[in-house]
Amino acid sequence: MKKEFALILLSLAIFNANAEKADSLKKAQVSARSVDADRVTQTSILTGDVILTRGTLIMKSEKAVIKEAADGYMLVTLTTTPGKLVTFRQKKDGGPDMWVESQAARIEYEERTDMVKLFNKATIKNLEGTRLDNQIDGEFISYDSRKEVAVARNDASGESKAGQGRVTMVLAPRQRPAAAPIPIPVAPAVPAADKK
Repeated sequence: MKKEFALILLSLAIFNANAEKADSLKKAQVSARSVDADRVTQTSILTGDVILTRGTLIMKSEKAVIKEAADGYMLVTLTTTPGKLVTFRQKKDGGPDMWVESQAARIEYEERTDMVKLFNKATIKNLEGTRLDNQIDGEFISYDSRKEVAVARNDASGESKAGQGRVTMVLAPRQRPAAAPIPIPVAPAVPAADKK
């Protein structure tokens, strides 16, 4: 169960402040085609259509490797087959239809530092229903959930390199458009002939 909990920690670390808090009170379910757990090396490997669900959280990958350090902290690595991406979707607090979605070829979570790293074709989106609110794309994105700081780079090494493309961000306006003014009813004018 502790190994499966590491996957849950990964999912909650990505936008920890925004994730639906009720999810942390729900049971987690992890499924895969096979699981190999080695208690000597403290390593568990889940392979084949790995799916983690917990409340509104859904994470999917082809492989999950969970390594536990001597002090009990875990490092979780989610990968998939070439041409596919690891995916993550979870409802956010703050509204009835607000979501965070992310994807990358590889996602790593280090429990000791609460640091999430997305490698190759990395994207993190905030959605309101199906409407895109904010998005960041890059070959590398890291998110420090303790400090709530994100870093994006144009190369999967975590460095910015000339000729490697660009990092992009889509930012929604902070203020919503003002609502149309409410018309004030006006009494109809009385014709002069009726004024007696």
